[in-house]
Amino acid sequence: MNITLSDDALKWFENEMQIEKGSHVRFFAKYGGSSAVQEGFSLGVSKDEPIEPAAETEKSGIYFFVEESDVWYFDGHDLHVAYDDKQEGPDYQYNKA
Repeated sequence: MNITLSDDALKWFENEMQIEKGSHVRFFAKYGGSSAVQEGFSLGVSKDEPIEPAAETEKSGIYFFVEESDVWYFDGHDLHVAYDDKQEGPDYQYNKA
């Protein structure tokens, strides 16, 4: 599984979540909502330290990761985080690996 982010998405995390160099951002499965890959679950985001990362990437000194316990949610898809101008926030795109 791979994680990628657009430059605009990175700026959103820096500004809205006050993420700075050396910080870690976790993507995780949360109960409720729906997504393109799992009905009844949606993607959560938090500032957190990795324990057992299954996928991780670094962009501008910020580390983004998914824990091993949340890999099931992605169902064999890579995660690309773009920025949606209309929603003024991240747009999570799932691409089959």
